Amino acid sequence: MRKIKEVLRLKYERSLTNRIIAKSCSIGRTSVAEYLRRAEEAGLGWPLPPDLDDAELDRRLFPPPPSDVAGSRTFPNWAEVHRELRGKGVTLFLLWEEYKQNDPHGYQYSWFCEQYRKWAEKVDVVMRQEHRAGEKLFVDYAGQTVPVIDPGTGEIKESQIFLAVLGASNYSYAEATGTQ
Repeated sequence: MRKIKEVLRLKYERSLTNRIIAKSCSIGRTSVAEYLRRAEEAGLGWPLPPDLDDAELDRRLFPPPPSDVAGSRTFPNWAEVHRELRGKGVTLFLLWEEYKQNDPHGYQYSWFCEQYRKWAEKVDVVMRQEHRAGEKLFVDYAGQTVPVIDPGTGEIKESQIFLAVLGASNYSYAEATGTQ
């Protein structure tokens, strides 16, 4: 609380810039700006009211988040998310949108992805494979077709994507082909 009080004093009593205040208090400029923003939102200036103790200042500057919204959030069923991700064309974003439709106050996409990855790390066992150079070439066709426009006729043809990857270097080659 001392630093916050010092920031407020230097800003309102001395009219110093955020950069000078940050240097003087040994904190970052963004912290100074954040303290000043919070003080302005709380309606505080300088000098502080004499009856304002540190606990009350802390409560005014850093109010607790509303608990009614946080308590009503539901956790996704990670096992179901993991199982559905195996489907063709299913992405984490699509599953998150479904989750948000069911729970409008649910968690945001970044949290959803982070928590899923943490869960998946515990579930999926990974085996490191080493490939010697020139020994293996992995070949496959991508699952979905893509439209390719013939520049001569303007005709749209469905093509499949051929993929080849060298095992050791992960050097990749891709080409659209008419059929397999």
